[in-house]
Amino acid sequence: MGSASDASADAPPLRILHVMRAPVGGLFRHVLDLAGEQARRGHFVGIVADSTAADALTVRRLSDIAPKLRIGLSLIPMRRQPGLGDLGALRRIVKIARAAAPDVLHGHGAKGGAYARLGKTWLALRGVQVKAFYTPHGGSLHYKPGTVAGTVFQAVERILGRMSDGIIFESDFARKAYAQLAGDGGPPQRVIANGLRPEDFVLQPAKDDAADFLFVGELRQLKGVDVLLAALTRVAAERPIRAVIVGAGPDGETFKTEANRLGLDAQVTFPGAMPAHEAFPLGRALVVPSRAESFPYVVLEAGAAGKPLIATDVGGIPEIVAGTRTTLIPAGSVDDLVRAMQEVLADPEGARTQARELRDVVARKFTVAAMTDAVLDFYRTPVSR
Repeated sequence: MGSASDASADAPPLRILHVMRAPVGGLFRHVLDLAGEQARRGHFVGIVADSTAADALTVRRLSDIAPKLRIGLSLIPMRRQPGLGDLGALRRIVKIARAAAPDVLHGHGAKGGAYARLGKTWLALRGVQVKAFYTPHGGSLHYKPGTVAGTVFQAVERILGRMSDGIIFESDFARKAYAQLAGDGGPPQRVIANGLRPEDFVLQPAKDDAADFLFVGELRQLKGVDVLLAALTRVAAERPIRAVIVGAGPDGETFKTEANRLGLDAQVTFPGAMPAHEAFPLGRALVVPSRAESFPYVVLEAGAAGKPLIATDVGGIPEIVAGTRTTLIPAGSVDDLVRAMQEVLADPEGARTQARELRDVVARKFTVAAMTDAVLDFYRTPVSR
């Protein structure tokens, strides 16, 4: 879990500008970790993000990293849906990039990736040479081939791919999903898994009055909170249990209404959003009932914190738990989730043993130091087509 050496004398520091839209969720965590470690190693780093998507936690995290960004933190309006406003945002990003003179534009997520690669092309027309890298995050990778959205993504990505110096995938699942949509070939690609900071590897034991089960994440249908509520109803019919659902999101009120309809008001609480390390002591086992994921940080964080885990077999989650006895369940199955929850309740020590195994694997394989080493190496690799 130690960190690698700073920028070496024979490899001068890079100037790196990260571009993303919404500073929320796992994408935001990834950018903060990567940018922070790059800055710590002596590189000149900046971040451009949306000024309209923020909550109290976002503001706090941006305030923490801003002093480390020698190229600066720039917040500009970026709309979620494509439109004419994108041209104005791109113009501002190009202006920021010209002033920052980066060696690398690194776009994160579909919108950030488009801005970075179009920005590279715009700058090239003005005689400014910069490399452009793209890291897809969830979202667009869930499009299905043959659908309207999938077809549009394929067409756009084949154009933008020609403007890319490299594409970085956080999991092999993401690489395969991208290939299904955009096709094989294109720019150089690497799978570089997300990593955790040393401070993430602090054990987070449950409080004495902790609930039996815990959910931490965005409150939307894709995360399977409705499946968790249905499973809790069935388990609660057999024994007293409690659950804490931590997070905020567009379907939060829907889930609260559903919990009330199911008669779970006494069993389930919704305390709102908070960092994972603050939430983990509130429950004895973490449940990740997602219908789809890419490479979820909350699973990595639970592993690092030694938290027993119940998760679905989706996205990159199998890559995280590989080499352990952690059993994954089918997405959307209330029956399988009920069975997994009952097993944890019946054998809590067995669940803790599996959690210790997962912690060892995460500590060996998923660190910010290793992630940053690989990304910097890719930045410096000569482009070959």
